Amino acid sequence: MRVLVVGASGLVGQHVVERLRERRHEVTAVARTARPGIDRTFDATEVTEADLASLLAGHDGVVFAAGRDDRRIPRRPSYPVFHAGNVVPVVKLMEAARKAGATRAVVLGSYYTHFDRSHPEWELAVTHPYVRSRVEQARAGREAAGPNLPVAVLELPFVFGRAEGRLPNWSGGLDRWVRSRSPLLVPPGGSAATTATSVADAAVLALEEASGEDIPVVDENLTWKDLISRIAIAAGHSRKVHDLPAGAVRGAMTLTGLVQNLTGKQSGMNPAGMADLMLRELFVKRGTPRSIDRAIRETFPDHSACRGGATSSR
Repeated sequence: MRVLVVGASGLVGQHVVERLRERRHEVTAVARTARPGIDRTFDATEVTEADLASLLAGHDGVVFAAGRDDRRIPRRPSYPVFHAGNVVPVVKLMEAARKAGATRAVVLGSYYTHFDRSHPEWELAVTHPYVRSRVEQARAGREAAGPNLPVAVLELPFVFGRAEGRLPNWSGGLDRWVRSRSPLLVPPGGSAATTATSVADAAVLALEEASGEDIPVVDENLTWKDLISRIAIAAGHSRKVHDLPAGAVRGAMTLTGLVQNLTGKQSGMNPAGMADLMLRELFVKRGTPRSIDRAIRETFPDHSACRGGATSSR
């Protein structure tokens, strides 16, 4: 196959490109900024239909590994920002791929869409602008692709791992926390987790099979206590992880929501609703569990071990 990968310089995008080439597929790597290994640079939110048409000529498939995550908090209302980053570029890309005769596509999405389907009573797409954008991304992208271009949506939880120059976007603050002297306090509940290599495997398989399914990609389901403990161990700062009462979580999220209202901002994940999610076990039952410990160590390396020193314990 000849495959166009949009977002090829990101953590997962780099792994997808590598795995495609290992499988003897031809890859055109696209990203916003020029760097070694990138064939073409453009911003997926601003690229024209003409640019996409010329770029997609002769390609069998396309992978969208870009988009707007929920870390940066825009001004209210936030949904248009997430729509512009997650929905608009996918619609343009799928329309162009369909016209170019592509026969398969993969979009890297969020596991919140899995829970929006399995627990409609949670009203995730109603409560959270970011989740709404991911749900709409899948629906509108498939509509733009039409019946002859199957679009697989990989529903991703926390993704651990490392690629050249890239770590998970959310890892920086967590890395500083586990290495600090601050107590490790976590709520009840937990999350599914996976690795960048597992996502790449799933993306390539979906392309090769021309799947049009919603595919949760999960290696392990971990409580917050287990996850933070394993991260601290990997970082060389093994210590006890304490329980954070549910009331404290709700209080902190209420305060966060008040601050956002006062500053005119709106998070992609509504703070009040986010408290409910943090207190739940957002676990996904799929396949045989596989340890993510190696990917955790890649994401949070033990610097003292690298220097030849002893591992610290606090």
